[in-house]
Amino acid sequence: MAERETVRITGMHAVSALGRGADALLSGVLTGAPAFTPVRRFDTTGRRVTLAATLPQTDTLAGELADAVDHAGRDAGLERADRAGTALFLATHGGPRSLPVPSGVDEPTVPALAGHLAARCGLGGPTRVYTTACVSASTAVADAAALIRRGDADRVVVAAGYLVEPDQYALFDAGRALAADGAVRPFSAGRKGLLLGDGVAAVVLESAAVAARRGAEPVATVAGWGRAGDAYHACQPHPGGDGLARAVEAALRRAGLPPAAVGYVNANATGTPFSDAAEAKALGRVFGDLAGRLPVSSTKSVHGHTLEASGLLELVVTVLALRHGKLPPTAGWLAADPDCPVDVIRDAPRPVATGHALTLNSAFGGANTALLVGAA
Repeated sequence: MAERETVRITGMHAVSALGRGADALLSGVLTGAPAFTPVRRFDTTGRRVTLAATLPQTDTLAGELADAVDHAGRDAGLERADRAGTALFLATHGGPRSLPVPSGVDEPTVPALAGHLAARCGLGGPTRVYTTACVSASTAVADAAALIRRGDADRVVVAAGYLVEPDQYALFDAGRALAADGAVRPFSAGRKGLLLGDGVAAVVLESAAVAARRGAEPVATVAGWGRAGDAYHACQPHPGGDGLARAVEAALRRAGLPPAAVGYVNANATGTPFSDAAEAKALGRVFGDLAGRLPVSSTKSVHGHTLEASGLLELVVTVLALRHGKLPPTAGWLAADPDCPVDVIRDAPRPVATGHALTLNSAFGGANTALLVGAA
């Protein structure tokens, strides 16, 4: 069946170390002040790095996700009848439970979590769980948008969550992927690695026709999406950014837009040497001479890398930037790196120049996603 429906975002909510809600997230990323502090949630004795961007107080992951889904539904104006047929796509960590659960609290396991959340939030449609590392949430958004555009679904709530926990923290620290100097420096000379962060988000996606019938006010349009694999290395990206470039090209084709229509890129840029350089190569391949003038930032430098939730948290950031006309800066900049010839937004926000923006994500295993959003 040919794709035909326009996909709208009608509600969203986010939680990070910058605070709770869209206003806190926008304010934090526009300020550009990193939220990294010493980890208190678990013991980091013996670790090379002891910093992360964590909320001072958190509920269980299930509780945080349910709250985000409820807030996003209210933001979208969903009534009980609207929720009854709504699907839930959930992106979250698929490993063993590592965060302490309060005594007497029955925290569902990951395979059961989507059903638990759907029942708790009154969502009666089908559920899916995505555990594909750092492209989990963006893959869920792409799948939801594809179903809606084809007319196979009217509405999907996409939710994602990661709370910094000791198992993944230990793996990244042992692999020397965490920034020993305590700062994330995307695309910068002297970058040392990433730092983890808490992230929980939910967005409501629905067809423009369905949203219009119930009088919903859209906040953005999901204009295009693309996914591609590097097939290069289990951990390292293709040095030429091959898979990521093809994902961006696919998103542009699906949207029917030329590269010049894009006015901002919220980059995957984790602050790691190989990944940032490969991403810069991908942008150069797609945008050519425009790449050096295309505003780019990585808000991971402020709120940290939220793993499975990163694609959704950064989608919310990108939508907020378009709506408020301000592009967030990148923290941690030291100096230009000749391997990363991109126009990094630094020091202060910039005004939005066009109505379309990209948000990019990559994961171990060579998975890459691109989401192209437009102003409502």
